[in-house]
Amino acid sequence: MISKSTKMSIMMFFVFCVMFSAIHTAPVFARLRLVALPEREDVTVNLDNPDFALVQEERILTLQEGVNQVDFSWKGVRIDESSIRFKSPTNDPDALTLLSVSYPPGEDALVWDVYSKEAMDARVRISYLLDGIDQLVTYTAVADKEETKVELRSDLVLRNFSGEDFDHALWLLGYGDPFESESRHEGTKRVSFFNRSDVPIAKEFTWDAAEKPHEPDREDEAVGIPVHYVIENSADSRLGEHMLWSGKTRVFQQDGHGSTIFLGEDMAPFTPVGDKMRLYIGDSRDIVVTQRRMSTRKENVVRDANYNVVRYDELRSDVVKIENFRDSAALLNVIQHMEGQWEMVECSHDDEKLDYKTVKFAVELDESSQIELRFTYRVKNIIVRAPRPLMQYNVPRSD
Repeated sequence: MISKSTKMSIMMFFVFCVMFSAIHTAPVFARLRLVALPEREDVTVNLDNPDFALVQEERILTLQEGVNQVDFSWKGVRIDESSIRFKSPTNDPDALTLLSVSYPPGEDALVWDVYSKEAMDARVRISYLLDGIDQLVTYTAVADKEETKVELRSDLVLRNFSGEDFDHALWLLGYGDPFESESRHEGTKRVSFFNRSDVPIAKEFTWDAAEKPHEPDREDEAVGIPVHYVIENSADSRLGEHMLWSGKTRVFQQDGHGSTIFLGEDMAPFTPVGDKMRLYIGDSRDIVVTQRRMSTRKENVVRDANYNVVRYDELRSDVVKIENFRDSAALLNVIQHMEGQWEMVECSHDDEKLDYKTVKFAVELDESSQIELRFTYRVKNIIVRAPRPLMQYNVPRSD
């Protein structure tokens, strides 16, 4: 008769055999951690999105035949986990297959289940959006003494607060030539990547009727007229290959003696191909603009039954007196702002309608000259609020 303790020992031995058999017959999973692999083979960082950098990296994974588990973790790195993609660039689509992806709870990590047809070293591509890569574009424009052309240089200031270190990467901005550089977390680096010489410029003066006084002789100080260098982003200007990003711009001018003069600093606007970049360089007090209203006349008057005016058109005539005290010719843009429904009737110079209420006159000024810009326009359908009728009250008589 078998004792109770012997029965217990036999049962434990049986359970141990079953467990041992199960362990050795179950499929074996190879668990790889990317952080333990050799350095990334290739890294490309695309900066054409102002909010996120698109990182594409290639790594070589040593895979076993069958299902492999690949861990990807990013603790301390500002990765958008929903943007992470895994792809094999191999020509055989059946050689490597991504079966599933899971996210361990409470971790900045994910696990890919990857099926490999055979044991091999596979090159895979991992891409993701990375926050914290801050790029600033700056320009330096150096004009010649005659102010007819500039040398335009552009630098990229790269600031990395993403938590990721790039020992070597290819950087793309969306224009200009790609460049190779390192970028360490919390590091700042300036890279020169764009330079064009002999870029034609136009020097323009601008008087805006909404911003400048119409009678400058009544002002306590001399009224300055804003001056801009205008660069066209086109092939004719040795540009036009791509858009130009917005960026802080410092403008200099050669003095003819081997040095330069600082003219000013401006924020260059985003400039698509075919558009113009305007760079403010200061105010000029050598051009004086005075504007006066010469006449107004009501037309097409509409009255109600009581002969009250309820609607009319108004014909307005203005004159702009422009005096150029410079010893050289100049181009002055006169900006006018219209109200309501309007139409141009006649003007002494060509006009360009910028939008539904803004018109520009480009006035060519000879050196030490004086000119008058005259224009007449009609404001249509001016509504007059009808007078409110008097209230009638019955006041009781007091005898």
